[in-house]
Order: sequence, then structure tokens, then C-alpha cells
Amino acid sequence: MSKILLAEDDQELAEVIVYTLNKNGYIVTPTHNGQECLSLLKINTYDLIILDWMLPKLSGIEIIKEFRNFGGTTPILMLTAKNLTSDLEQSLDSGADDYVTKPFDHKELLARTRALLRRPKTTIADILTIDDITLNKTKAVVLKNGQEINLRPKLFAMLEFFLTNPNQAFSCEAILERIWSDSAVVGLDTVRTHIKLLRKAVFDGKQDKLRTIRGRGYLLEKN
Repeated sequence: MSKILLAEDDQELAEVIVYTLNKNGYIVTPTHNGQECLSLLKINTYDLIILDWMLPKLSGIEIIKEFRNFGGTTPILMLTAKNLTSDLEQSLDSGADDYVTKPFDHKELLARTRALLRRPKTTIADILTIDDITLNKTKAVVLKNGQEINLRPKLFAMLEFFLTNPNQAFSCEAILERIWSDSAVVGLDTVRTHIKLLRKAVFDGKQDKLRTIRGRGYLLEKN
């Protein structure tokens, strides 16, 4: 089932939308202010975001811009009482994928929801995430809580490798073969050193995500 984040400060309207979406088989997480919405987007993954323009603390437009800036590619459906062409253009230019003007028929909301969820995710493969970490392969950028982390090329390649192959254990030999093209001049200690550096730079030195599996190697655990 598709997971949807709904940000709408009109709680009565939000309850109706949640009921409608739940009834049609969607899992909905509701929030009622912009700051909480952005925080949820930094730590969770959704299939669709339904976003009110006028939210307290952060507007829908501000959320979209920041979400897109830190690499978010999830489709966004804007809810707005604004109906001027210039306003609607602004929502699309900021990074929204579609919009519905209030008041709206819930059949229209469902139709646009289905349409956005059917769109091929052509750019998703370029964005890899785990918790608050986002790796953008196209831009060669890693973000943690929206802040860029500067990684050496081999650490970037290693993180990309683990994110592409989560929940699988790889030996030092396997990692060496995939990350270092000329393994003849690099030993297994180099791999172990880079694992420690990657943990320190990305996972605060902890081993609960990039785990050591005795007798098998290293595994990036991703729920």
C-alpha cells in the first residue's frame, strides 16, 4: 500500500481527507504544521506528499523548495485556496507536481492521487536514502539532516554501494573488488579503514547501521 504524508492545518478537512484515503487503501500520516512536515520528510520515505499551501511555521512553498533542495523526489500534490494563474504557476515552479484548488471534490483528489502514484519513478534511482542520509548520484552529493557532508571519492563510492545493496553482507574481498579498480595495490586493511571512516563521517561512529557480521563481512541495515 502506498504511504502518503498529508500536511493540512484545517483539522476537520484533514480528518475527511485521511478517512477518504484510508478507505481507498492508502496509509496516511497527517501533520498540521510546516515545520513538523519538513522534519518528517527528512527521516521518512513516502510515496506521495499532499501539502496545503498555507501552513503555520513553514508554508507549503517553503517546504517544497527545501525538500527539493535536499534531494527529495517524492511527487507533491498542492492543496490551495489560491486560484490565480500566477499562484498556480508559482506552486509548480517551486517543485509541486500538481495542485487541487479548494473547495474540491474528493473524487478529484483521489483521481489526482492515483495519477501521481502511477507516474514512473524515473529519477528515484538517482536518490538513495537511509534515515536522515540522502545520496544524490547525479549531483555526487551526500546530505545528512539536509546538510552536505564532504566525502572522499572512495567513501562516496562505498556508501553508494551499500545503499544500493542494503541488508546484504559483503566480505572485505567483495568490497575491494567493487570499489577499487586496481585491487593489486590495495590491501584488505584499506577496506577496514574506509569502513571506520565511513561510520564516523555518516553514522556518528556507530555500528548499528553499518554492521560487522562475524565471518561474513559488513552489512548496511535498512528497514
